[in-house]
Amino acid sequence: MAPGTAQRLADAALAILIAEGAPAVTMRRVAADAGVTTMATYRHFPNREALLRTVAVAAQRDVAATWGRRGGADFDSQLAGMLDDFLDFALGQPNLYGFLLTDVREGARRFPEDFADGSSPTFDPLVRAIRHWMAEGYLRKDDPLEVALTVTSSVQGMVQQYLGGRIGLAESDFRALCARSVGRILSGIRG
Repeated sequence: MAPGTAQRLADAALAILIAEGAPAVTMRRVAADAGVTTMATYRHFPNREALLRTVAVAAQRDVAATWGRRGGADFDSQLAGMLDDFLDFALGQPNLYGFLLTDVREGARRFPEDFADGSSPTFDPLVRAIRHWMAEGYLRKDDPLEVALTVTSSVQGMVQQYLGGRIGLAESDFRALCARSVGRILSGIRG
């Protein structure tokens, strides 16, 4: 079954966003890429912001669908798998990464209130893992949300610098730097 018009529009918007970034997503461009009139776009989405919110929710769900499934049963390999998943996403789809995690946009989740209730498909897997690691004694007891924020903020900051050309390493060396940095952070909170 072919996707409906709203889905084709959302898919077109996502493809443009991934390839060129959020500024390139216009209602006219999305309509053309989806093969509909611009007016048809407005029947499904009242404005660009509503379309981008729909794309954001779907993209976060899709990114989170495989988040944290790599790695083995032990703490170190689970953490390495989650870091690899994040870096694959951030470095492989930098425009989508920027849109979801760093761009100022209407409806974006805010710490702590939007994360405390477990409604972030991309942040929640790490919070759940940190809670588990605290319960198992790999990490000492602390606020799981704040620990997750500490770890993710460090890596996100390095990704921003890397994507901005401020870190002059090959990707494999950059990934190793991220892993070492997370290790340094966790050495202060391991149980």
